[in-house]
Amino acid sequence: MGEIKRKRGRKAKDSKPEALDFPPPTTATATVAMDDVFSVSNVELMEPASTSKHHQNRRGRPKKLSKHVDNPDKFPQLSPSRRGPRAVENGEFAASGDALPSSIVSERVQPEWPGMARVMPAMDAVVKVFCVHTEPNFSLPWQRKRQYSSSSSGFVIGGRRVLTNAHSVEHYTQVKLKKRGSDTKYLATVLAIGTECDIAMLTVDDDEFWVGVSPVEFGELPALQDAVTVVGYPIGGDTISVTSGVVSRIEILSYVHGSTELLGLQIDAAINSGNSGGPAFNDKGNCVGIAFQSLKHEDAENIGYVIPTPVILHFIRDYEKNGAYTGFPILGLEWQKMENPDLREAMGMKQDQKGVRIRRIDPTGPESKVLKPADIILSFDGVDIANDGTVPFRHGERIGFSYLVSQKYTGDSATIKVLRNSETLSFNYQLATYRRLIPAHNEGRPPSYYIVAGFVFSTVSVPYLRSEYGKDYEYEAPVKLLDKLLHSMPQSPDEQLVVVSQVLVADINIGYEDIVNTQVLAFNGKPVKNLKSLANMVESCDDEFLKFDLEYQQIVVLRTSTAKAATSDILATHCIPSAMSNDLKT
Repeated sequence: MGEIKRKRGRKAKDSKPEALDFPPPTTATATVAMDDVFSVSNVELMEPASTSKHHQNRRGRPKKLSKHVDNPDKFPQLSPSRRGPRAVENGEFAASGDALPSSIVSERVQPEWPGMARVMPAMDAVVKVFCVHTEPNFSLPWQRKRQYSSSSSGFVIGGRRVLTNAHSVEHYTQVKLKKRGSDTKYLATVLAIGTECDIAMLTVDDDEFWVGVSPVEFGELPALQDAVTVVGYPIGGDTISVTSGVVSRIEILSYVHGSTELLGLQIDAAINSGNSGGPAFNDKGNCVGIAFQSLKHEDAENIGYVIPTPVILHFIRDYEKNGAYTGFPILGLEWQKMENPDLREAMGMKQDQKGVRIRRIDPTGPESKVLKPADIILSFDGVDIANDGTVPFRHGERIGFSYLVSQKYTGDSATIKVLRNSETLSFNYQLATYRRLIPAHNEGRPPSYYIVAGFVFSTVSVPYLRSEYGKDYEYEAPVKLLDKLLHSMPQSPDEQLVVVSQVLVADINIGYEDIVNTQVLAFNGKPVKNLKSLANMVESCDDEFLKFDLEYQQIVVLRTSTAKAATSDILATHCIPSAMSNDLKT
């Protein structure tokens, strides 16, 4: 967890990074293939680049020609750092020195460097991913939404495995893969899904799929201005697509799908819906990342994001080490910058000391056993932390210190040095994943629910809020729920936020029809810790009345015998198979 920034002012217009694939349809058109969504109405036509002297003239002022066109020998040389593979008409890449059509040479002369040659990316290892999704219905948790199909990209790695994005196979029912130039779709098995890092690992049992396919090799983390080539199957056609650009930024990014912050690359290559899961190659033909989201904003152009190799290799090694994905560890605390000199002096910091102040600590995390609020974190694993919460990162760069934590694995030990009451202390503890009171994902599990007398009790999660209030739930949901989403921490490992989702109208619940998404605080005077404890208390209740204490000082009182007797009729009226979800029955 990092520094909490509070939203102010008016709502930003479409300024969030978005996952590259289409959002799930919400109407009966859900079964329409993805290609049917592509229409002229949502495509911006671009003028083709001029590649011949005899190209038809455009309207307006003619383009000014370079003064070096008549003398190719004086054509300005390109910088080697900006040099990247250039696509020709057949989609392949020509090595340095290969002959190009005269129409291209007349417009752009390719520079040559002795001893250097372009390497063709392993494009045959890039596959198209077809997925059929069946999402849970969080508003009606006893059923699922209508299934829909999507297509994205993936690529083959060693060990007969394929990598793609987690959001490409989220809530999957069936996954198929198709190789480049093949007409066969092979059934795939999902081995692991990493929600935080937005990566999924697949495999195919059919040996025919692996014939003639060489896995990609991973390269090092690129530097700024390094050339990158994104390969995949985006919207606009069925065959493979190649776009080129450079690395324009390297920093801790917000991963939209995982609601986490990890290392990411920003590139200026065009990536669109369907590019999700496709590899990004460097000029040596090695994979340096996975395309996964882009920024859609009226003031931004060509801003795409790539999951870099450190995050990818962390996911792969985590799976190989534990046989499953265990997640990225994170510090369960909130911190404050120490840039103000008066604040540093008041906290007893010396002139040569730097760090960040702990605001709050998750009581369920391992940090709560060794750290205290108002402690100053000076270093993590021997790396000094600056007053703005950054640490050195390569030459001339700095990055948020959460990068150091994300490099660890769940269960690893770490050393943290703090300043407490002007005394320097050092602690060693085991890292763990952080659990939110309102989770960002249900990790493939169906939502939990419990029904009695028409009252539908459920737990709050980000998918639940999105289902109830739409994609702008951060502005449309009740303030009480948003406050708990942004600031509340669980007080016990199994704590959940239980709400009355809705009331299925019946004679037994007259007068309670308007109760919607209101938190349940207590039942018959006993605090409600989670949904399972509430279901057990109601099912075993022998008191004359069922009394629920709700948020905003509301209460619900029902006679026990008539409430339980009316439940079966209400379930039959609404075609609900059971009064509780399967996870509450065990």
